Amino acid sequence: MKTFDYARADSIADAVAAGGRFIAGGTNLLDLMKLQVETPDKLVDISRLDLNRIEERADGGLTIGALVPNSDLAADPRVIAKYEVLSRALLAGASGQLRNKATTGGNLLQRTRCYYFYDTAAGCNKRAPGSGCEAIGGFNRIHAILGTSDQCIATHPGDMPVAMRALDAVIVTQAPGGDKRRIAIGDFYRLPGDTPEVENVLQPGELITHVELPAPPAGRQLYRKVRDRASYAFALVSVAGVVAMEDGKIASAALAFGGLAHMPWRDPAVEAVLVGQAPSDAAFAAAADALLAGAKGFGTNDFKIPLARRVLTACLKELTR
Repeated sequence: MKTFDYARADSIADAVAAGGRFIAGGTNLLDLMKLQVETPDKLVDISRLDLNRIEERADGGLTIGALVPNSDLAADPRVIAKYEVLSRALLAGASGQLRNKATTGGNLLQRTRCYYFYDTAAGCNKRAPGSGCEAIGGFNRIHAILGTSDQCIATHPGDMPVAMRALDAVIVTQAPGGDKRRIAIGDFYRLPGDTPEVENVLQPGELITHVELPAPPAGRQLYRKVRDRASYAFALVSVAGVVAMEDGKIASAALAFGGLAHMPWRDPAVEAVLVGQAPSDAAFAAAADALLAGAKGFGTNDFKIPLARRVLTACLKELTR
């Protein structure tokens, strides 16, 4: 591991002024540092900041501190009762030990699990811009089929952010100088394009302080994760769904997908196809067609296209029963 400076922040203002990489649970960053995929000159420890509370909002939603551990968030009675999709997504991720350390803010910033990103001898535009993407034409079984570019086909590995995308979460940040932002999660992540190393809209030194969930949505909620083994594996395809029924028809739908793209994926066209329709194989097939209209496999991940269709259909049948 490359040597680095260490500082402990006593306040949010101190943290954003310190100049360095933020660390709390460290469940992803420390692994990357050991492999020298990440080589920060300075770590700023924010683990002792007062950002570990879950508070109710006036609109019935929740404000979640960036340092709330994944295990605490998943087990919170308010989350279980009102945001079941989020609790289920959190419990589908990692192991109990890691969930005890991993934080809400850190979970949003997970780096990809692309094999070539982790291998410093391989070409990876995300890790070393301009070095190429060996996943294209290589072993790409876990890689993206939506929103890719000729520079990168990596996937976002998270579960929690997929559920938060379906719930229209808002990410609250503070930058050096005290400026604060509220960023809709749909605007937070970036597709690879020509700059796959730029994964989100955070500016240097900008710290995630909270996540806001709006009032609980109406309808049935579901999170389904298809993976190679029953635990401690990343999604090949995951679906976070919230569907409300009225008079036998779909009144509203929010559907987000993991394992398919560089970010938690949500396409309004998929939901638009469903709203106003009675549940049927034809309606579900049309939604899958909308989801996969631009899908592209790269060889060993071609199977994700029919798999995504089957998983979406199964989820919609459960959400509308």
